[in-house]
Amino acid sequence: MSTVLKQALKAWGAQHVRMIKDRENAVHEVRINGKPAALRLHRPGYQSKAAIRSELDWMGALAERGMRVPSPIPTMDGDLVFSMGSNQCATMVSWVEGAPIGESGVPLDGSAEDQAALYRKVGAELAKLHNLTDDITLPDGFTRHRWDIPGLLGDDPFWGRFWECPALSEDDRNLVLRARAVAHDMATVYLENGADFGLIHADALRENVFIHKDLLTLIDFDDAGFGFRLYDLAVMMTQNVDEPAYDAIKAAALAGYREHRTLSQEAENLLPMFLMMRRFASMGWAVPRYDPTGPEVALYTQRAVTAARKFLGG
Repeated sequence: MSTVLKQALKAWGAQHVRMIKDRENAVHEVRINGKPAALRLHRPGYQSKAAIRSELDWMGALAERGMRVPSPIPTMDGDLVFSMGSNQCATMVSWVEGAPIGESGVPLDGSAEDQAALYRKVGAELAKLHNLTDDITLPDGFTRHRWDIPGLLGDDPFWGRFWECPALSEDDRNLVLRARAVAHDMATVYLENGADFGLIHADALRENVFIHKDLLTLIDFDDAGFGFRLYDLAVMMTQNVDEPAYDAIKAAALAGYREHRTLSQEAENLLPMFLMMRRFASMGWAVPRYDPTGPEVALYTQRAVTAARKFLGG
């Protein structure tokens, strides 16, 4: 057991059970007074202490309003964020029962009707998230990154200069740059015309949507920030592009969203563009995390190029 993990366990008076995952953050299942909880050891350098505290403030406010999300648990000293030096922070959130609704790269379970019914619920959850968030007064000092036009398409995007990905051929790089320029202009017009913009989850992938007794819970707000609400819907759909029932899944997800929140036809028409933006962002995200010549970066690049080609051709 590492020194950092021991320090964090001591701060909460928790007992270690197991490591759940070690990706962006190292997440551990623990027990506090016999009850399960999730301990997160945050990756140094990704989010500041203030940004992590803001994430927890938002999650706590959502939970208070009845949203099914993990709730922050303070240390024995009453702190939400425990600092351990070298930019290393730890947080604790309530345990979420259930299992993810699916896995990246693995076909969805169930019939087309089952898949559509599931994503109708996911769309509804995102609408509820946006509705509740609009009624929350954020505390002074609240800070999160931005999934806005500069953050997605600017000269220094939040997840990196994706067009510099070494896996891109010269022709594909030119294609991506052309698509980026067109999307920048279109997103600017969309924003000027009153685009729905605010705090978003920004990572509603299958692995981050848990289901238990037919109820859904959004987890992992690590990438949450200020952005286009349409980006939340696009991220939700990225893993479904290759599903045979994609059209039915998309229609159901948007119908579920519209049950609780307005979504114009203009916005729906821009969904492929925002899906492409996510592909671009993911390509930029992959480069520093994997071997630039390896299969992972090649896959992210192929997906981004395909999305750009469809966007420009369509």
